[in-house]
Formats: sequence, structure tokens, C-alpha cells
Amino acid sequence: MLLPLTEDGLPLAADRDGIRWLHAFSDETAFAAWALARGEGGREWSYQRVYGARLLDVAVPAVGVPCGVVVDAGSGPEAMLFPPVGGIVPESAAVDTGARERRSATPVAGSAGR
Repeated sequence: MLLPLTEDGLPLAADRDGIRWLHAFSDETAFAAWALARGEGGREWSYQRVYGARLLDVAVPAVGVPCGVVVDAGSGPEAMLFPPVGGIVPESAAVDTGARERRSATPVAGSAGR
């Protein structure tokens, strides 16, 4: 996958309805078509090559907020969404497994009975 980077070197993302969506592209043609559709086809884009599984298994949980991946945004029916749900992302990053609530409800060591 091609993962576009912002000028600060961070993965390009968009927030919608409480979920951060990382943008990824299957090839340079899809990436270029998306940039052209945004009116940014003439700019130079930095990007990283990342295995799709690594993107879902490592990058998504590292974001720290509910996060999914949109692949080939703007490609019509070829575009794909990988939402932050169990079976797609690790349980620790999934919004439908309760892992986030369990993690935030875990008492701090030594705070019981206070």
C-alpha cells in the first residue's frame, strides 16, 4: 500500500463521525487519480510503502483513537473501507469489542478502596 504523508511526515488522515480514516492507495495510478480529483495533482507527495496487514495490525492501534483505513479513496466502486471493528483491526483498536471500555475502566494499581 502507498500511505501518503503530510508535510509534517504524518500519515494523511481525515476525521469523520468520531473515526480517523487513514488514506492508503493500492498503486500510484489510484494515488495520482485521487490527487488530481483534489486539485493537487501538480504537487509533490511524500509517501511510505506499507504492507496492508501491517497498516491494520500496527498503524491503526498506534493512532490512539478509533481509526480505520480507506483504500483508493475517490475510485468509485473500487474504493474499500476497513473500519475499526473486530475481525479487521486488533481487538485493542476495535470499537465494537468493548476492549476500549475495559481498558479505560481498569483501576490504577494501588487505587483500590480509595
